[in-house]
Amino acid sequence: MTDTGMPSLHDVIAARPHVYRYLKPTPLYRYSGLSDLIGANVWVKHENHQPVGAFKVRGGLNLVARLSQKERNSGLFTASTGNHGQSIAFAARAHGVRATIAVPERANPGKVAAMRGLGAEVVFHGPDFDSAREWIMGVARARGGRFVGSTEELLIHGVGTYALEIIEELPEVDAIIVPVGAGSGASATGIVAKTINSGIQVIGVQSAQAPAMQLSWASGRAVRADMNTVAEGLATRVPFENTQRIMRKYLDDFVLVEDDAIEAAVLLLLDHTHNLAEGAGAASLAAAILLKHRLAAKNVVLVMSGGNLSVEQLRRVVARPGPLARAG
Repeated sequence: MTDTGMPSLHDVIAARPHVYRYLKPTPLYRYSGLSDLIGANVWVKHENHQPVGAFKVRGGLNLVARLSQKERNSGLFTASTGNHGQSIAFAARAHGVRATIAVPERANPGKVAAMRGLGAEVVFHGPDFDSAREWIMGVARARGGRFVGSTEELLIHGVGTYALEIIEELPEVDAIIVPVGAGSGASATGIVAKTINSGIQVIGVQSAQAPAMQLSWASGRAVRADMNTVAEGLATRVPFENTQRIMRKYLDDFVLVEDDAIEAAVLLLLDHTHNLAEGAGAASLAAAILLKHRLAAKNVVLVMSGGNLSVEQLRRVVARPGPLARAG
């Protein structure tokens, strides 16, 4: 941690042993079809290849490894639309800690099943993530447990290890595009990339149907917004101040893309990479298409943050009329 209280590259490096005790680096592949589509050299960072299907597991492993014995004994409590919860469930099981996770009433059933399969207690509460989060915080206080917020600095430190992998494998990278829900991924990427090479552009992307984080970043103040996105990994209606503070320092840009463009990008990624991306994981490609003229001839990395798309969601995306033509 730096003197200003801002997480640092040193913190990310210190997290690596806790992450790599259980995980391997994920692939970074260049795709000719996506490169032709964007007019740039396009790589995809495959965080969808994680054992829980999303990048957040890196942060969970770092946080749980750093718990005190008292915290381990009292158990962990958190809220999630799925990927953060899977991260905490995976890390809790690895370290023999109990985990209770609150999810929205219409949470992705595959993600719920995965959390339960990892040994966590999953409780449904409220219509959205923020309702579940507020409720489980009260439960944690009442039971004397350790509440884990989705943007805690120990999580950010662990997540930053994927950004280190990108730069180690592709030091000539010009731009990294990162999906933003609560903002841990974009914050971590900014810290790592800008500390190593200030010339690397770090661009965040959120759904226009859940724009609270982007509006807050753009205005410099906390902005609440309606949340109606199909991409649960991007779905928050309130900003998170600690990640906002980091993103205001490190992000070069932060854009909004429509849900239609995200769903089209899911199919483009399936077609060009043969990987299944969830909505949040496809948002980086949707942003690259939006910004293609700025990215021309650059070395661009798209973070495929997760691949936990339900069968129901996939059926809906495939049934959309002409998404590939519309996206290109």
